Amino acid sequence: MKISAKASPMAEQVRPSKDYLLIVVSVVSIFFTVFALAAFPARSEQVASQLFENATHLLSAPVLLVFLAFVGGSLFIIFSKYGNIRLGSGKPQFKTLPWVFMFICAGLSSATLYWGLVEWAFYYNTPGLNIPAQSPQALEMSIAYAFFHWGFGTWACYAVGGMAMAYYYHVRKHSKLSLAGIIEAITGFRANGPIGRLIDILFLIGTFGGLTVTMVVTTQTFSNSLANLTGLPNTFAMQAGIVLLITSIFSLSSYIGLEGGMQRLATMVCWGALFCALAVLVVGPTGFIVKNTVNGVGLMFSNFLHMSLFTDPAGDGEFTRNWTVFYWFWAISYTPAVSIFVARVSRGRTLKEVSAALLLGGSVSCWAIFGSLSGYGIDQLLNGVLDVPALVASQGGEVAITQLLNGFPLSGLATAFYLFVMVIFLASHVDASAYTVAAATTRNLADGRDPSPFLRLFWCVMLALVPLTMIANHLSLKTVKTSVILTSIPFFFLLMVMAYGFIRWLYLDYRHRSGEDIETESRRLAGGTFAAPGASNKDWNDEVVV
Repeated sequence: MKISAKASPMAEQVRPSKDYLLIVVSVVSIFFTVFALAAFPARSEQVASQLFENATHLLSAPVLLVFLAFVGGSLFIIFSKYGNIRLGSGKPQFKTLPWVFMFICAGLSSATLYWGLVEWAFYYNTPGLNIPAQSPQALEMSIAYAFFHWGFGTWACYAVGGMAMAYYYHVRKHSKLSLAGIIEAITGFRANGPIGRLIDILFLIGTFGGLTVTMVVTTQTFSNSLANLTGLPNTFAMQAGIVLLITSIFSLSSYIGLEGGMQRLATMVCWGALFCALAVLVVGPTGFIVKNTVNGVGLMFSNFLHMSLFTDPAGDGEFTRNWTVFYWFWAISYTPAVSIFVARVSRGRTLKEVSAALLLGGSVSCWAIFGSLSGYGIDQLLNGVLDVPALVASQGGEVAITQLLNGFPLSGLATAFYLFVMVIFLASHVDASAYTVAAATTRNLADGRDPSPFLRLFWCVMLALVPLTMIANHLSLKTVKTSVILTSIPFFFLLMVMAYGFIRWLYLDYRHRSGEDIETESRRLAGGTFAAPGASNKDWNDEVVV
């Protein structure tokens, strides 16, 4: 296994060990969920629907406000003196492009390729901002809303969580890279105490909940398109085989390790996704796609505040709850794992680089992919070739995607490549999640060390169980969405604690220092040698900040 940074001598004296209590409790929770879904599918779906309604009604306004604040905070870091604060010493661990690609793969997934082709159709049928359904304005705003949901809000959430975790780990030199560890540093609740253990368990369960939507929509889309391509029946056996294939791919990557597998996989999948978008742009209606994308970006920016805070007080807020609030909670469910991953791969970077890579790099990449894929589908609708919104409403998004791919030149080859990129994209994303879960269930893991490959393999298998159970019982998309919201509600409050702690640390550590002083220190650290977390002699103000 190749590693790029040596652990400190002090850290090497303490051998890493598996956290069996955390592993056992998490596995029991997973199997309980699997049993409930398999034994009582109808009742599970009914309960999930009611929980979804209650949670989204109660938390819509707070979530919208917090995410808008995250966007403002991320931009502030980029343009303020605090952006020059360097995360640790020495040169960056990874080159810039692979580093950004790993962020994209950790924060996105194969679901991007699913939603990129059909999300606009959902918004055309049931638009936001009280726009009449299936109207010209609804069609224009459909791609704007897709850009909005996959743009600044999602990536600002990752940026705030990632910067807080990286600052805690690399600047304040705390050695425990975990959600419970950073909460302990901020609040004083011990990571090894009851509250810390509960946070660790919630982190693992929440990671599983966030991955459920991705694996379910990817598997269903893949099986439908594969059946259409090969003539084989689209059965549960095929879908189970697809899940097994995906699990094998990301298990192999996870076993190889962070640099040997994940970096290469991330680079491959990002180039593959961008190539998909470029191919559609070149072979499809190029002029229309470009104009539609530019128009959509303009509409998104001009309506950004309205879309960010639209609660529909005179109505029931169904669109906001079903889509915007769901997407924000989906981002929240990924944020703990993404935050740990960002901290792990960002040594030697500045806060400005981290914020820009996530907020700008992630958003622009999504706009490029969605602009091309969505533009192709909208053009098919306008020219009367394929009524994508009608297919989505009557037969589901996976069927609409299959029909869209059938209309592409060299449809068989195009479908095969699309499915290949989708599977590799999902493998890369789950690989990053399995890595962080394995790291969270390993005690005394020194910086520069990877968790046990066998533990990563174990979590790779566990990550497939809940989605496979939902597919087997044909549970609805709303039930799948509910799993995301319920598992991410605790993270919403923990994320606000992390944001508060990060702001407080910046105030305590750098409020009296000039921008020039911070920049000089940053340049000095960039040319220095690597110092492991826990090894710094700097006199930080380490008291809890609440």
